[in-house]
Amino acid sequence: MNVNTESRIAIVTGASRGIGAAVARRLGRDGFIVVVNYAGGAQAAGGVVREIEAAGGKAITAQADVSKAADVRRLFDTVEEVYGGIDVLVNNAGVMALSTVAELKDEDFDRLFDINVKGSYNTMREAAKRLRNGGRIVNFSSSVVGLLQPGYAPYAATKAAIEATTRILARELRGRAITVNAVAPGPTATDLFLDGKSAELIDHLAKLAPLERLGTPDDIAAAVAFLAGPDGGWINGQVLRANGGII
Repeated sequence: MNVNTESRIAIVTGASRGIGAAVARRLGRDGFIVVVNYAGGAQAAGGVVREIEAAGGKAITAQADVSKAADVRRLFDTVEEVYGGIDVLVNNAGVMALSTVAELKDEDFDRLFDINVKGSYNTMREAAKRLRNGGRIVNFSSSVVGLLQPGYAPYAATKAAIEATTRILARELRGRAITVNAVAPGPTATDLFLDGKSAELIDHLAKLAPLERLGTPDDIAAAVAFLAGPDGGWINGQVLRANGGII
């Protein structure tokens, strides 16, 4: 496989659909070679790669369950073997489960923390050791950390952990010119968000932000692209709330 050694390599976790797919497509348009990670959606991930290639970019799929440290090590090993290095990690993989604290099920708590926190730690740990100097780590938080809505406590707790880790890791990587930031979307029109909600509820949520609409995956991808690209080089240890002003 002929590889342009001048190209920058970006791993996007959970990139087979939704916001992750939009991020992968945007980074592909911006000239990155994109590693489209997926846990179980091989067909969808392959479709994202074909879209990137149809637009003139380069991408491959890479299966790994981020909650499993061995999978993540294998993912980073494979990318280094194929491309010789890694420049950008986008920690998009995540799940949501809504529950009050009183009614929270053990299995929901474990799944949230296994994927949203442990999964991001697994990838950040590898990136902290392997990213080339000048690289970028972009984590995903959520604006629910600031909105503090009833029913969102377990999910918000996972994202609060990511925000704290983002700020600390930025300081731990001193001397390598690697930035670490997080994007915190508000309500965004993805299948995951829209599923099970009435038209009235969706309209209500869309009106909460002063811009009076839901975000789109491309809105969030633009924020990630800024942090991963040359114009975001002086932004470090920050959480960017991409939410239309909802909070």
